[in-house]
Amino acid sequence: MLELLTANEMGLADKLTIDGGVSGAILMENAGRGVADEVSMRFPDASTVAIICGPGNNGGDGFAAGQYLLDRGYSVRLGFDGDVTKLSADAAKMAKRFSGFIEPLETGLLKNADVVVDGLFGAGLSRPIEGKVAALIDHANDGGAPIIAIDVPSGIDGTTGEIRGTAIRALATVTFFRLKPGHLLMPGHLFCGGLRLIDIGIGDQVLESVKPRAFANEPGLWLGQFPWPNIEGHKYLRGHALIASGPANATGAARLAARAALRVGAGLVTVASPRNALAVNAAHLTAVMVHEADSVQGIEALLADARKNAFLIGPGHGVGEETRGMVLAALKAGPAVVLDADALTSFADDNETLFNAIAARQSPVVMTPHEGEFTRLFGAFPGESKLERARVAASRAGAVVVLKGPDTVIAGPDGRAAIDINGTPWLATAGSGDVLAGMVAGLLAQGMGGFMAGSAAVWMHGEAAQLFGPGLIAEDLPDLLPAVLRDLEDLE
Repeated sequence: MLELLTANEMGLADKLTIDGGVSGAILMENAGRGVADEVSMRFPDASTVAIICGPGNNGGDGFAAGQYLLDRGYSVRLGFDGDVTKLSADAAKMAKRFSGFIEPLETGLLKNADVVVDGLFGAGLSRPIEGKVAALIDHANDGGAPIIAIDVPSGIDGTTGEIRGTAIRALATVTFFRLKPGHLLMPGHLFCGGLRLIDIGIGDQVLESVKPRAFANEPGLWLGQFPWPNIEGHKYLRGHALIASGPANATGAARLAARAALRVGAGLVTVASPRNALAVNAAHLTAVMVHEADSVQGIEALLADARKNAFLIGPGHGVGEETRGMVLAALKAGPAVVLDADALTSFADDNETLFNAIAARQSPVVMTPHEGEFTRLFGAFPGESKLERARVAASRAGAVVVLKGPDTVIAGPDGRAAIDINGTPWLATAGSGDVLAGMVAGLLAQGMGGFMAGSAAVWMHGEAAQLFGPGLIAEDLPDLLPAVLRDLEDLE
């Protein structure tokens, strides 16, 4: 269930299923049953359920749910404006089957309701909700009764996660076949509450025709390519990550990254240190080696050793010509490259030079920007979702882009993308991004591909932070990775 379907892709999945012999009415009836099941499970002692239905298939699901709830002994107040005979054929059939009374869509419908079921608008909503319906949604949100949303909370764009005017704040959302990007992207994710994915009779075989390119970032996406060591291996087979350090007053970021690269499994890790920072780096590092690299030529000399097969630059490095030169030198050499922080900002005024250098190489490049760094390097993308911004950027740069945040998006230049939601607010602490960049470098050193390395590192990073919880600082993260790795090994 890793695939994420846009509203259009879900529509295609419905069509292919119906063309294959399953009636749309059956799909709608199954959806309504699933919604009723959610209400029954969560609120077995509720008396009155208010269902607000819109003019599309979402409303048809609401009519179907209403009949199931009536059959289970609930008092159902169902609101709908318009002529039910003008609904789609399937929705009209569900409305005809509904044996209760249909009331106007007024705020009074919600009075004394123990539960509200939102069946106003589905995932394909593309215009702002205004006027009477907006007032009804606001009233439902303020009314205190828990809300169960059908498919997506009304007002949330199922493809982008954006709010269209106003939106239902649901306790839980019942959706069908596969999640949609808008369930995971902010701010939509915050409005969904608990997500319940149910089977309504669409077979997995339709995915061969839909060909989704977006995924939920969970271990099932990348665990089959995770670089576990084997009994006959040794450290030289597990790769050698090289981490560029900043000057003496800014060395901590590189050391955080280096420790993370080592913890995630790289066989060897070396910090490439300016001469003036050698002493401070050496004093703090043990298993991580330190080597002088005081210039672009120093980086070139270290990377001339092909055994150093992954290179990270950016954390604490400083913005400027020297950083640019080191990045370009690394891109001319052979290793996989991770570009973070200052390495990205150093090309803010000349991104084409960076993109051209990436295009001329074969080994993977992974960029790990936060929103500010992303905008400085790629510019603004007005009106585009975070998912599409990351995809466009990855295509332009020819690199994997890890666009960080509470809904981190990992996008590859081939159009694949993953959305991660296992992060935690405790990651908002200095140095956590440096740890993530080091984890990506460590996985690349072990031979993992760029998209899979970025996805795995992001998930493990969030999982480690959740294990620690309140009080987390970046130094804690690398030492939490063994527990995360043990849990992943158990999933194999």
